[in-house]
Amino acid sequence: MTDQVLDQKLDTQSYEVRDSYFGQPYIDRDEYREKPYPHRNVHGGFENTDTRFTFYFPAKEEWGGRMYHPLEGAHAGHEEAFAGAMGELLGGLEMMVGLGGYMVESNSGHIGDDIDPRAGVDPGLYGYRASVESARFSKYVARQIYGREPDYSYVWGGSGGGRRSPLCLEYCGGVYDGALPFMGGGNVEPHGTNSRVRSEQPVHFGAMFNVQRLLRGEKLERVIDAMQPGGSGNPFDGLSVHEREELANLYRLGYPRGDEFMIAKPMGQIWLWTSIAGMLLEEDAEYFHNFWSEPGYIGHDERQWIEHDLIDAQARITRIITVQDMIGEEFSGPEFADAKPMAVMRASSTGEWDLPIGIEVDGLSGGYRQGAGVRIETGDIAGRQLYCMQNVGNMFFCDGRAEANLERFRGAKAGDLVHIDNHAFLAFCYMYRYHLSNDALNDFLRVDGQPVFPQHGVPLASPLMGVPYSGQYEGKLLWIHHTHDASLWPPQGVIYKQAVEQAQGPEKARDKFRLQWTENAEHVPPMLLPSHARRATTTWLIDYMPSIEQGLVDLAAWVEKGVEPPETSYSFADGKVSLPKTALERGGTQPVVRVQANGAPLAEVSAGEDVTVVVDAEAPPQAGTFTQLHWATNPSGTFDRESKVEPGKTALSETISCRFDQPGTYFVTARVRLNREGNPNARRQIENLASARIIVR
Repeated sequence: MTDQVLDQKLDTQSYEVRDSYFGQPYIDRDEYREKPYPHRNVHGGFENTDTRFTFYFPAKEEWGGRMYHPLEGAHAGHEEAFAGAMGELLGGLEMMVGLGGYMVESNSGHIGDDIDPRAGVDPGLYGYRASVESARFSKYVARQIYGREPDYSYVWGGSGGGRRSPLCLEYCGGVYDGALPFMGGGNVEPHGTNSRVRSEQPVHFGAMFNVQRLLRGEKLERVIDAMQPGGSGNPFDGLSVHEREELANLYRLGYPRGDEFMIAKPMGQIWLWTSIAGMLLEEDAEYFHNFWSEPGYIGHDERQWIEHDLIDAQARITRIITVQDMIGEEFSGPEFADAKPMAVMRASSTGEWDLPIGIEVDGLSGGYRQGAGVRIETGDIAGRQLYCMQNVGNMFFCDGRAEANLERFRGAKAGDLVHIDNHAFLAFCYMYRYHLSNDALNDFLRVDGQPVFPQHGVPLASPLMGVPYSGQYEGKLLWIHHTHDASLWPPQGVIYKQAVEQAQGPEKARDKFRLQWTENAEHVPPMLLPSHARRATTTWLIDYMPSIEQGLVDLAAWVEKGVEPPETSYSFADGKVSLPKTALERGGTQPVVRVQANGAPLAEVSAGEDVTVVVDAEAPPQAGTFTQLHWATNPSGTFDRESKVEPGKTALSETISCRFDQPGTYFVTARVRLNREGNPNARRQIENLASARIIVR
């Protein structure tokens, strides 16, 4: 391959741009790379735009005739994210090659969290046009390298990539044959709109932040405990009237039951606030004013729920903190666990380990700090506005939009004055009451069709999130959504199915659309999430990427051979998605698991007493057979025991005995895996797990 790269200069001038916004493509890097997998790496962009792309071409003998285009999460803005550490967690280039494809990445038409200055606020450009033109040009390049264009092409992605990948299929002009979004969401409008998507889910995030603020500490711990295996099932016990009301509203809006631990550990949700806060304050200024000054608003009428959390103070910077600092020994304590993942993920994809992401200030006391505005008042970058994602004492780790996202605290110095103010964030916590969409989820805040509270229009999302869905497309679309996703709640998983049925009718929708649910899966893999002090994350959340990879395999079989992928049965009521109890009824690709201790979800025993733990598991039809069964019987969450699985089994029932010498609460967890071919050594091992609670006296 090396000689081929050196001898063959790629032509760009003969390419005919389909979208007139884009200038001629250019290539500024064409080289052979060994990592992350041996490939020919082609980087470039389109003249007179901020659109950039990277193409990854494996050796001709490894190419299976497909093109895969993963879309970056969040707002995108990077054309090499999938080749970095975060991309590797999602399978990386090696997975794409293993599925028979070369890989395409684009920055979705913008650099970082900023818009293309020439295009301005154009959600169509960022939602699909830049991606589609990049993918189309990749086919032109593939013809030069492989002698032909790909036979089939697929676009896929999670979170922000799940938000935009259906748009790429809806407006692809034949570039893609299928799409696999996971954890997407957004409102629906007729095909062809270039409006921005509405911020319904982000508005509802405010309710989650409010519950965290009101219940933080022991009350939230009791809520978490009640909803874990063997818990009481009553999360409202011991709460005040207002606290009960806010928690109930959060559930009604769709927050996933059983995921209460993540209320206290916001990741993507708090990042989204930092990225859109300035835009909301500009475009919805009346609400943020009225909240504090007009009758009918909590901030005016019921100030006692907020007063003690207010911050509006100035302080001086005593220290600047970089990502590199964050990975050092000084920041190794558990108090920094929530602040690290987002910072490290960004630095690993951009290489900016010297980026100053935080500051320490002096003299600040009291108040609720997460989400607070941090504005630089003096010094070289006076006027830059950021918002607090996480804080530890008087350390503030921040992000923002546009320049603030790219530069953070670069240019700030010790001694500079900052203004810290959380009025906007506290108003955001109650925003869901005052911004009702037509979605039936909001009906509990209406009586006889009339809103209970004063209303403002639902705000618009960043243009970087693209345009609303239409449900109108050619090709096939397999949507995968998670039951325990605290960043895109389960109700978002049913929106696109309704859109396709409305736009194309039930019969065509059946031919083009499938929905699968992944149980016990969060927004990111467990390794990126903090663990509870009493229950490790690995004992209640799975690695969902094998399910996504299996989905890509099934999507290709559906498009290319007409083999319909399995779908998951479910019911939806009160903002809750419920899955059938048996694998036969549920379907999908994931096993169904149940664990009991001494015959029940909860066992109370004496120290040193033997406990009998039983796991029962079933494989859905055509999902394959069981390959692995592991047990975690210790508080660390390490799967320290393995049970032998006989080949060819579609049902498992296994019993173990364990004992605990020290008093405490333990969660014994069984994790089962299956494979379509029953191969325990294959890459794709679809997993699920379940736990029983054991209280040792």
